[in-house]
Amino acid sequence: MFEEIPLIYMNVKILKFWSFLFEKNWRRYLCLPATTFLVFTQFVYMFKTKEGIDSIIRNSYMLVLWFNTILRAYIMIYDNDKYQQVIHELVELFYDLKKSKDDYVKDLLLEVNSKGIIMARGNLFLGLLTCIGFGVYPSLAVDRVLPFGSIIPGINEYSSPFYELWYIFEMCITPIGCCMYIPYTSLIVSFILFGVVMSKTLQHRLRTLHRIANQPKLIHAEIISCIKYQKRIINFIEAVNGLCTFIFLLEFLAFGALLCALLFLLIIVNSSGQAIIVCAYIIMILAQISALYWYANELRQENFAIAAAAYETDWFTYDTIVQKDILLVILRAQKPCSIKVGNFYPMTMELFQSLLNASYTYFTLLKRVYD
Repeated sequence: MFEEIPLIYMNVKILKFWSFLFEKNWRRYLCLPATTFLVFTQFVYMFKTKEGIDSIIRNSYMLVLWFNTILRAYIMIYDNDKYQQVIHELVELFYDLKKSKDDYVKDLLLEVNSKGIIMARGNLFLGLLTCIGFGVYPSLAVDRVLPFGSIIPGINEYSSPFYELWYIFEMCITPIGCCMYIPYTSLIVSFILFGVVMSKTLQHRLRTLHRIANQPKLIHAEIISCIKYQKRIINFIEAVNGLCTFIFLLEFLAFGALLCALLFLLIIVNSSGQAIIVCAYIIMILAQISALYWYANELRQENFAIAAAAYETDWFTYDTIVQKDILLVILRAQKPCSIKVGNFYPMTMELFQSLLNASYTYFTLLKRVYD
């Protein structure tokens, strides 16, 4: 099972612990109502607050993070069978590759497992730093503020003892939210990374056809096997895309606006301590979405490269039926499978650059108006 696959083990284990995957226990009913209530109070805050623009921007960032967190959780619970199916498919494909005696494939698996471990631990570390920032920020403010701006109808949450109790509640629930949000992103990136490994494996198989060049029947059988494997790659990536494409659309729209707002907040905060924490928020956003777009872009490029690998075979020396089969591989690779934003635009570094450009453009506009 997944316990022996470092690529996904840590992420699945955390999500399983909170019973979002594979299990259904009391932890789900502890964290979901609590986080949902917090988001409700944040929405009330956004409608009723009379605080300054700096507080509104910071708390808008918090609201988007928490709303995205519970949205992911509810979607994962609703589509639990689909997520488990993708994980089971990855496990099956992983062990199929692990049986290979080819050193190239073994090196690919070692590399992707190492990347998965580093990514999972790195994202959790960034999440820990962000949690600390949430807790420290109120101590740097002049007036009483909470880690997350919220208004409980009928209660003045800034008066004692409600302020202290609500502060403790928000800080206790923050690590839970971190464990709901970060492992999901790391898990999706792990799926994408494995798609890259599968694509490179198929390229390697095509480029090494010359080893059986003098055995026409074996070549034909190997090409048929490659076509079937290409179909499995397509099915796997389409399944992953179906799980997360609309979540990525929401993130694309929300984080683009938030990057602009946080850059603006950076020039209006009152202290260097607050500025450092805002920088940590910006780094958190960039680290999360840049990893997604980087590996999604690599997946798309490696799928393109399948066509080149097929063309680089000695196809002109093979039987006509084999040439036609190779042509099918090339034609299908011309339309590479990829992770998309809202099923509209492939996630590429060009799209990521466009997001950053748009955010910076609106930031400069805000800065001119403010000045």
